[in-house]
Amino acid sequence: MLLPAPSNSLVIAAVAGSGGASAALDLRTRRVPNWLTLGTTALGMTLAATHLTDRSIAAALGGFAVGLLLMLPGHLMGATGAGDVKLFAAVGSLLGPAGIAVAFVYTAIFGGVLALAAAVLRGRLHVTLQETATLVVTGGANVARIERPSANNRFAYAPAIALGALVSALGF
Repeated sequence: MLLPAPSNSLVIAAVAGSGGASAALDLRTRRVPNWLTLGTTALGMTLAATHLTDRSIAAALGGFAVGLLLMLPGHLMGATGAGDVKLFAAVGSLLGPAGIAVAFVYTAIFGGVLALAAAVLRGRLHVTLQETATLVVTGGANVARIERPSANNRFAYAPAIALGALVSALGF
C-alpha cells in the first residue's frame, strides 16, 4: 500500500487542533458539535482553495466523501455516533482521499484499544467481546440490545479519530 506523504505544517496543525478539540468535547459532553465539524470542513476547503496545502479542492472533496463513506456503515450498524461520522468526513477534507483511508485504519486500531480499555475498566470485557462478535457476524442484529442505556458500553470515539488522523497527517 502506498502511504500518503506527510502533510504540511498547516494541515498537521489543523488536524491536531480540530482533533484535540473534538476529543476534549466528546470526552466531556459525549457530543461532537456541528459547529466544529462544519468549521473543520470549511477550513479544509479553504486551505485547498487558497493553495496553502498540496491538496486540490477535488482532493478535499474526495477526502470528505471517502471519510463519510468509510464511517457511515458503522453508524448505520449502531457502532458510532453521527458526530463521529461528520468529524471523520471533515478531517477527510484536510487529509484527502488517501490520507483519510490511512487514518481509517489507525482510527480503527486506536478505537479498538479504547473499547478494550473501557470494557476492562467497567468489568465487562467478556460481554463486550461476545456482543462485538455477534454484531459483526449478524450485521448488527443485536444493536438494540447493545444500545440499551443499561448496557454501559458507549465511549467517546473522537479521541480515536483524532489520533488516527494525526498519525496519518504525519505520514505514518
